[in-house]
Amino acid sequence: MTVTRNITTAGAPASARRHRGRAGSGGAAPWVLIAPFLALFVLTFILPIIVAIGSSFTRVTRSGLFGEAGVVTEFAWFQNYAQALADGNFVASIWRMLLFGIIQVPVMIVLCTILALLLESASARWPGFFRAAYFLPYGIPGVIATILWSFLYVPGLSPIIDIAAVVGLPLDFLGPSTVLWSIANIVTWTYTGYNMMIIIAQLKSIPAELYEAAKVDGASSWRVARSIQLPLIRPALVLTTVFSIIGTLQLFAEPQVLQDVAPAIDSQYTPNLSAYTTAFAYNDYNVAAAQSVLIALVAFLLSFVFLRFTNRRSS
Repeated sequence: MTVTRNITTAGAPASARRHRGRAGSGGAAPWVLIAPFLALFVLTFILPIIVAIGSSFTRVTRSGLFGEAGVVTEFAWFQNYAQALADGNFVASIWRMLLFGIIQVPVMIVLCTILALLLESASARWPGFFRAAYFLPYGIPGVIATILWSFLYVPGLSPIIDIAAVVGLPLDFLGPSTVLWSIANIVTWTYTGYNMMIIIAQLKSIPAELYEAAKVDGASSWRVARSIQLPLIRPALVLTTVFSIIGTLQLFAEPQVLQDVAPAIDSQYTPNLSAYTTAFAYNDYNVAAAQSVLIALVAFLLSFVFLRFTNRRSS
């Protein structure tokens, strides 16, 4: 017995060393596997952000008609940000998108929640078919979706406008007071199915025992939705709302495409469109970088306020 104990004790350090050696080699393996992703992430995401922030604090001065006399780059402090905020069209575009988000985001979240609850109810027929049908618009690029909807917005092409004219109801989907909501309709049509799928995924994670207990208690479908499903899908609702808030300030493709048929949409109608125009129409990349940083800050601030509000209500 003594010999066995000594052999075991003597062999323990060697076994531990072998175990540590295997653990050490296995610890490096995950980093080797994710190294390509990290390299691309830094190159295509982190580095552009750093360059944009650095560009927003610099100013480039060109001497001569075409800059042939020299180019001087200097630190501009907050001059680019002051110039961006002094642009009334850029500030107006931010307020316009805030109004857009206040109306469009709640409507879309309510609509996708109702669709998800209906498709996950016990009485739903062909739920797979309808899930695919509702999700299909998300697979259509924003440019194509806007072109498709423009056929329903442009007078002379739209059957909706023609039918309304027959009954004496004038419709103008591209007027100054209506074009924003025409864009909202396109965005809602595109992203409702996407947000619905996120909520459905959360609904499928609810334990079946809760539904069985509610059925035993005689709870109605409305009571199950109000007391079980809605509280438990709250993380999905918060996630989709935050995504929608950020997406509101990133609106670009829809107004840019509609510019050709909607005179009410100018080159600075949305914040992203304004930054794009500043960079590629006015060739002022530094102010455009400052505008981009301001858009990111507003999106972060709105998301932060919303998350604080929802966390306070749940506590």
